[in-house]
Amino acid sequence: MGLQVVWSFGLACLDLHALRSKRSLQNPILVSLFVVGDWVTSTLSLAAACSSAGVTVLYSRDLNYCSRPIHLPCSRFQIAVAFAFISWFLLAVSSIVMFRLLGAV
Repeated sequence: MGLQVVWSFGLACLDLHALRSKRSLQNPILVSLFVVGDWVTSTLSLAAACSSAGVTVLYSRDLNYCSRPIHLPCSRFQIAVAFAFISWFLLAVSSIVMFRLLGAV
């Protein structure tokens, strides 16, 4: 998810620069770079969400760490995994929109 933060921050800076200089970013090569970057970060986000879900299931159901005296905050882990999947879904929608924009350029 760190890569997603860097990628999104870089795109935000590029958009800000384009708005300030009043330039268009509708270059086919540039848009195809955005599409590939969005697809890569979306796939990595799905991998991170799935691996986090696997670890959460391991801790809560298989090892029963939530009911032992160690008592990990499993409900917080589950909420974090749910947010990771919501984040992935929104990234996937963004990737599909960028792919459709590539066809329009």
